[in-house]
Amino acid sequence: MMKKMIVMALMLVGGISTTFAQSSTSELKPAEIKFDKVSHNFGTFSEKDSKVTCSFGFTNVGEQDLVINQAIATCGCTVPSYTKTPIKPGEKGEIKVTYNGAGKFPGHFKKSITVRTNGAVEMTRLYIEGDMTEAK
Repeated sequence: MMKKMIVMALMLVGGISTTFAQSSTSELKPAEIKFDKVSHNFGTFSEKDSKVTCSFGFTNVGEQDLVINQAIATCGCTVPSYTKTPIKPGEKGEIKVTYNGAGKFPGHFKKSITVRTNGAVEMTRLYIEGDMTEAK
């Protein structure tokens, strides 16, 4: 009888400490990505210099590590590269986007990049646009 009570007391204490451990981590707000800007206009550039790059800076304003799972562009002419390591709360990161207009028709373009994270908002769209003029 005494052994049963000791075992029950230990199980109760173990259950309570597990509950407290879980509740203390769940009280933290999830990671949250906050971009400095979500669109970039390259303006006008020549077909001769058809490769242009910009950066989208961001901060993890949440309370847990932020992980960028993927960044996908709408076409192969736009290539995003991003921070692969987890971004701690309060830290900054960046997504670089390169547009390569080589072989594309001159004129206006607008492309989007879909960013997926483990954050409170799981998906964000970034936009780039510009006007590529014909090489003369």
